[in-house]
Amino acid sequence: MATFYNQATLSYNGIFRTSNVVVGEVIGSLTVTKTAVGDTYSAGGNVTYVISIINTGTTPFTGLSLTDDLGAYQVGDTTVYPLEYVENSVLYYIDGVIQPTPTVTATNGIEITGISVPAGANATIIYNTAVTGFAPLSEGATIVNSVTVTGDGTTPITATETVTVEGGAVLSISKAISPATVSENDRITYTFVISNTGNAEATAADNVIVTDTFDPILSDITVTLNGVTVTQPDTYTYDETTGEFATVAGAITVPAATYTQDQTTGLWTTVPGTATLTVSGTI
Repeated sequence: MATFYNQATLSYNGIFRTSNVVVGEVIGSLTVTKTAVGDTYSAGGNVTYVISIINTGTTPFTGLSLTDDLGAYQVGDTTVYPLEYVENSVLYYIDGVIQPTPTVTATNGIEITGISVPAGANATIIYNTAVTGFAPLSEGATIVNSVTVTGDGTTPITATETVTVEGGAVLSISKAISPATVSENDRITYTFVISNTGNAEATAADNVIVTDTFDPILSDITVTLNGVTVTQPDTYTYDETTGEFATVAGAITVPAATYTQDQTTGLWTTVPGTATLTVSGTI
């Protein structure tokens, strides 16, 4: 905390003498820590924070306020928030005993008021936040946010916590048919698009496999992967008696998504990486 200095002056018969300088230090009795439950975040996910305010002194503190900037940062002239408070999620404890819910104002961050910490006690505040469209998602990206505790009788104290975006591929698959109406003994094409919204490529080591059982069964099939004709058993297997189709583990890779931030609004846009598989055959 603050170091202070003090010196006395003696005067007599118009003569002045100064004393030595004494040095003291004011040690704060309040400390604050901030901890995320889990050290990563993901698009559309949640991050829960635990705030601990410890009073090591012999005097209670009442009427404290806690503010959280929710990771606010600047994009041009705009302040954006990668996290938002989840309504009605705050919990408040003193030495592990639940207390009445304090007042929460969730505008441009969070402000929680009406917090008390008895002498020698620990106040714990827990709340949930949701990841917004302003959260960066590229590999290694972080959200850094701070809480500050203020109130009469204490200088502001601050704690900071950092969470890192989850790494890895995030895959989904869609399937289309063409034509949707087909005559017997005509050919039909199934198109599978594998999308990756994650910040890492799905590599051969991820063992991506597409399986399907065609009904009606296809014969004389042709298979392409990203526009290139592939063959079995190197890339896929197919049983014309059962209609069971499967790609070989590792044959399909999917590039990572790309992320672009609007420099006016601050919102991030995700463009998935994709791989396209087609299977054509005769009904």
